[in-house]
Amino acid sequence: MRATAIRRQHLEAIFRAGLRQVDPYRMVSEHLRLEGSRLRVASEEHPEELDLDAFERILVIGAGKASATMARAVEDLLGDRLEGGLVAVKYGHTDHLARVEILEAGHPVPDDNGVTAARRIAALAGQADARTLVIALISGGGSALLPMPLEYTDQGQTRSLGLADKQTVTRDLLACGADIREINCVRKHLSGLKGGRLLARLAPARSLNLILSDVVGDDLGSIASGMTTFDASTFAEAAGILERYGITRQVPEAVRRILALGREGRLPETLKPDEFDPARVTHHIIGSNRAALLAAAAHARELGYGVAALTSRITGEAREVARFLAGIARDTARHDLLAEKPACIISGGEPVVTLKGLGKGGRNQEMALAFLEDFAREPAEMAGIAFLAAATDGGDGPTDAAGAFADGDLLDAARAQGLSARAYLADNDAYNFYAALGGLLKTGPTNTNVCDLHILLVDRP
Repeated sequence: MRATAIRRQHLEAIFRAGLRQVDPYRMVSEHLRLEGSRLRVASEEHPEELDLDAFERILVIGAGKASATMARAVEDLLGDRLEGGLVAVKYGHTDHLARVEILEAGHPVPDDNGVTAARRIAALAGQADARTLVIALISGGGSALLPMPLEYTDQGQTRSLGLADKQTVTRDLLACGADIREINCVRKHLSGLKGGRLLARLAPARSLNLILSDVVGDDLGSIASGMTTFDASTFAEAAGILERYGITRQVPEAVRRILALGREGRLPETLKPDEFDPARVTHHIIGSNRAALLAAAAHARELGYGVAALTSRITGEAREVARFLAGIARDTARHDLLAEKPACIISGGEPVVTLKGLGKGGRNQEMALAFLEDFAREPAEMAGIAFLAAATDGGDGPTDAAGAFADGDLLDAARAQGLSARAYLADNDAYNFYAALGGLLKTGPTNTNVCDLHILLVDRP
């Protein structure tokens, strides 16, 4: 087998080792234990124990790409003690549940199914009382999957933001290169659930929140737009994000009006720290990009690589991150900079893409293409180097690929077919470039989501 093919196999194996570590069923099962009526939550920071006999009802609610599989783990643990519940998932990210209902909805752009799911979860929250334990299962994608448009009063009339308006502002934010924190700040201030508003609806119930983080740094306020925690951001900050990216005038008039009313203090803010009651809510991050990164690194060592795990906090423009990693590849090839060859260098995080072209792709495919393009001027430098950037949820942008590879064989194939990496990159068309060459990684829905992994292999040519 060619050395390049072996490296590509190793890249995928290392990536999948990271996926296995953050399998949602595994994560819930490792963190929850039931001993009689005592539910124990294992946590490095704040382990806790709940007496289930103190509650008359136990419900599950949730949203995100991993929430169905998380719910299956809770069902298997609690059995008859669990009354039921509802989770919202991205289309295709389902599981087999007996007690908890699943609703599939749109992501990253919200749709009508998401509105239905949001209203039904809001209704469940409103029915919970002081003798109810609500287990909230939250993972990446939850924000888009529960789009409950904000109802507000303007000039004496009750109005509601339309779904089409939320879809438009979401697309605009994605296209302009806003990061997930900025996108979620705006979403919080246009929502009836986000920014702690779901938690407010749950009062006075006790809520236990199990979270699979898809946010760099694991900030609770950003994961699924912080539906069950307080929010320090403001209407003024949300409006400022639109201004900073120059999209204020292109977003719908209703969005501008809500943000203007909020800035003037004429609409209630999101849940603030002084309104947060820590006695009735706890949060546990049970999986993260860091966990996936460390598991991937361990598998790389098993395969015989010298390993350097850089960081789980990569952000910024995808193509700039790719060029940074290409520089590391060159230095490692020449000088064993970060690890002895054969070397595996791993990072994680969530870069962004500012759309300027009309092509098809996602941030990981764009990163792989930018990495390849960086070597196109001197293809001989790529001997012994292979790279994979992939999304842990299995869906990179609006495509059926998790990500893409970059190696010498792909560079040679592109040259043979007359495909210019630079031209495809300029049109944000990485998907079609790689589809023509067989360089896409397709995993299908993984039912987990902890950002992306970027894996670089450097061997002797």
